[in-house]
Amino acid sequence: MTIPMILPAGAADAERRRRLRQMKSLAVGLLVFAAAVYLLTLNQDGFLGYVNAGAEASMVGAMADWFAVTALFKHPLGLPIPHTALIPRRKDDFGKSLEDFVQENFLQEEIIRDRLGAARVSARVGEWLSDPANAAKVVAEGASLAAVGLRRLRDEDVEGLVADVILPRLVTEPISPIAGNLLAEVLRDDAHHGLVDLALEEGYHWLVHNQETFTSVIGERAPRWVPERLNELVTDRVHLEAVHWVADIRADPNHRARAALDSLLAQLAQDLLTNPPTQERAERLKTRLLEHPQFLAAGMSVFDALKRALLDALDDSAGPLRERATAELVRFGERIGTDEELRDRLDTVVADAAAFGVRRYGGELTAVITHTVARWDGREAAARIELQVGRDLQFIRINGTIVGGLVGVLIHAISLAVN
Repeated sequence: MTIPMILPAGAADAERRRRLRQMKSLAVGLLVFAAAVYLLTLNQDGFLGYVNAGAEASMVGAMADWFAVTALFKHPLGLPIPHTALIPRRKDDFGKSLEDFVQENFLQEEIIRDRLGAARVSARVGEWLSDPANAAKVVAEGASLAAVGLRRLRDEDVEGLVADVILPRLVTEPISPIAGNLLAEVLRDDAHHGLVDLALEEGYHWLVHNQETFTSVIGERAPRWVPERLNELVTDRVHLEAVHWVADIRADPNHRARAALDSLLAQLAQDLLTNPPTQERAERLKTRLLEHPQFLAAGMSVFDALKRALLDALDDSAGPLRERATAELVRFGERIGTDEELRDRLDTVVADAAAFGVRRYGGELTAVITHTVARWDGREAAARIELQVGRDLQFIRINGTIVGGLVGVLIHAISLAVN
């Protein structure tokens, strides 16, 4: 099935048609002028004989080139002469030839790498990004796209993905090696100390400001026969000692409780990696947690809260998220401008990506040419191509008229000389 080409009826096409008509009129005018001169100088000798011979040859050259140019786009005079109307009849072959030409001369890895190297892509990007206005544009566009993507991300789709794909995979994936290695790395880098300090700080403040709750919980564990006043004295003392104990641990980085906790965590990490009973308990805990009905609901609540917060941040054009992203982009652009090694790495990444695209998808890209041309209507394609290049082709007719006349004069002169 053929489809019509899209012919934009703009001012540019109108101007092309006007100029094409002018050149056709000029070519026809020269042919008519040569014919008139030929008729007026027929059977003349001397100088007029040369003029007559030149006019005759001009008509031959003009008609021959008119036939050649016309044969590209249609049948001359509507006659189905063989090897005419080449573009309408052989457009598919032309499309394939154009595909091969583009593939062989443009979409080659060496050519792509050479052109990208000469373009200095990373340096230009760095210079452009170092302008805060340009960086702000990038952030604004990226924020808009991210917001659209988040809004189109439906909670039920995310929940289905988690329930059907992620959770079953987590259930079958052993957690002990991952947890053991992670805990060992955390302990090796002392990264847990900040969390311990935070827990102690919050625990201390909770104990100080929630004495009644603490003593109530402790008092519930006392025997019923213990007098109430004695129970109050004991629970108050326990609360005071707990506050002092937590305060001591919080103030002393080398407290024995901290060392004991480090030792306990280190042993746990080792057991998670090497002790089968501990590994089994960890797997059972993981399974119970993942299969608990409220686990997915709680996770989706957290996801929904994060999604809303991120959308609010993305929509706030003067918010800290966009400001921070803009500042980071500007710094990145400035770094590109001063760090030659970084520019080289970025240029290599860009060139490798382009080369991969050419190797992987170059054939599919150029095949678009053949497929598109094959769907064009032949006559409309010929009309469109003639509109684009027909004016230049008319020079062939004009040159044929002039050159033919000069050759005719030369041949006439040689003929007289020989006779």
